[in-house]
Amino acid sequence: MLGKTAGSLYWMARYLERSENNARLIDAGFRIALTRSNTAKAEWRSVLVTAGQDVRFGQVHGDDYASQRVVDFMLRDPANPSSILSVIKQARDNARTARTHLTREVWEAVNTSWMTLGALLKRQVREDDLPDVLAAIRRQNGQVRGALNGTMLRNDGFHFAQLGTFLERADNIARILDVKYYLLLPSVAHIGGSIDNVQWETILRSVSAHRAYRWLYGAEISALKIAEFLILYRQLPRSLAFCCERVEEHLGRIQQGYDEETEAGRMAAALCRDRLSAPIQAIFDGGLHEYLSGFLGATGALARQVERDYRFVE
Repeated sequence: MLGKTAGSLYWMARYLERSENNARLIDAGFRIALTRSNTAKAEWRSVLVTAGQDVRFGQVHGDDYASQRVVDFMLRDPANPSSILSVIKQARDNARTARTHLTREVWEAVNTSWMTLGALLKRQVREDDLPDVLAAIRRQNGQVRGALNGTMLRNDGFHFAQLGTFLERADNIARILDVKYYLLLPSVAHIGGSIDNVQWETILRSVSAHRAYRWLYGAEISALKIAEFLILYRQLPRSLAFCCERVEEHLGRIQQGYDEETEAGRMAAALCRDRLSAPIQAIFDGGLHEYLSGFLGATGALARQVERDYRFVE
């Protein structure tokens, strides 16, 4: 497979995953803003920080973190290249470039997603309509994911798409955890308090893990347990451990297919071995922020190495 085609499949999947993650972030911000209107602006800013778009937002809108303005920026503002409308368009453009390597079902799901969301986001979304729009974004992404898993050959194209999906997801989960730890609480005096627990619950809901957490841990909400669940629990599809294992697995399949070992493959194995072997208490003792910063640095370096090893830009 040409590097350009592999890169298109990889980025198609990354952009699709990013659109769903951004929808989950907006949903989390919306839930918090509804319950805590006195601090809503600070928490909408945390949504922008998590998405890595706070600087760009400030250049366009200053420090006006009104909910409607932030939501519109994240959903469809042309000044934001990571808005959901922008990344869906980029996903569709990449799918069109690699169309001959996709099944008809996958192409139609991506194209339908672009047309559906393009119509939904043509105008500014009213607050009353926001939950339905966010649900539609997640639903469209789920249809593409279902078509990929249900119709694609398990060849190199499928593995590059899966690699993009799980690298993007791991990056996003780590950012959500990091922002929760540093930005949302008014002060360290609130750690372990009711505000802290409500915010941790919101984090769980934003990654669709609230019910699964309750099944495992019951009603007890604690930072240690939730962090353990989202970082180390290998059966949760949105934990760092699950994502890293999938990244290593799909890179391994690609290496087998091309009968060569790559530096990216070695880095993925090291990521799983070095970052996910310590118990959660040891991670907290060393500093959760420091741990997550190191994890994000490692996944960023891995993503750059994948692009070099497989020559996405030729």
